[in-house]
Amino acid sequence: MSIYDHLEELRSRLFVSVLAVGGAMVGCFAFSKELIMFLEKPVSAQGVRFLQLAPGEFFFTSLKVSGYCGLLVGSPIILYEIIAFILPGLTKDERRFLGPIVLGSSILFYIGIAFSYYVLTPAALTFFVSYAEGVVESLWSIDQYFEFVLVLMFSTGLSFQVPVIQLLLGQVGFVSSGQMFSIWRYVVVGSVIAAAILTPSTDPLTQMLLAGPLMGLYLGGAWTVKLLGR
Repeated sequence: MSIYDHLEELRSRLFVSVLAVGGAMVGCFAFSKELIMFLEKPVSAQGVRFLQLAPGEFFFTSLKVSGYCGLLVGSPIILYEIIAFILPGLTKDERRFLGPIVLGSSILFYIGIAFSYYVLTPAALTFFVSYAEGVVESLWSIDQYFEFVLVLMFSTGLSFQVPVIQLLLGQVGFVSSGQMFSIWRYVVVGSVIAAAILTPSTDPLTQMLLAGPLMGLYLGGAWTVKLLGR
């Protein structure tokens, strides 16, 4: 194919990706209230009340939630279009290697989101509610609450890509498993710092709950590189 044909193919695949994500966002907006009620569950049983502090705040919050969820639902199509675009230029060995990488990356991303929803978010919100108990009433802005929850979920999903990055670096020979194991002390410190940056809250409990899995994922990725090297 000529460069012009490649650009035409790229444009068509971008159009399909944008159309898929846009359709997913519209579909999610139709069920935005149900999605919002689902995302409120980690704290709804603790007596927290949500307020709309400005005209239209709940509407714009619904758009934000629909946008995040639509991107999440449409991401497999985006991933497929990217793979379909680059696949003809890969060798047979590279194609065989690409499948497990893409599958593992997708699975780890969704596991990270589930971990954030079922473990990190309830722990962080319980800490905030219990700390304020008996002193102030928990009346939270609906927009700020979902900003906290959605950022935490997506940052956790992205942080779970650590083993995939290690596998890529190991397969191209940039770094060996021995070198990965040798810097484990720096990884411990780096995991704590990364958890502090990725979590939108400032409580130490949430940071430790994220730092632990990050260290475990790093060690798991190093062992995987070692086994594949053999």
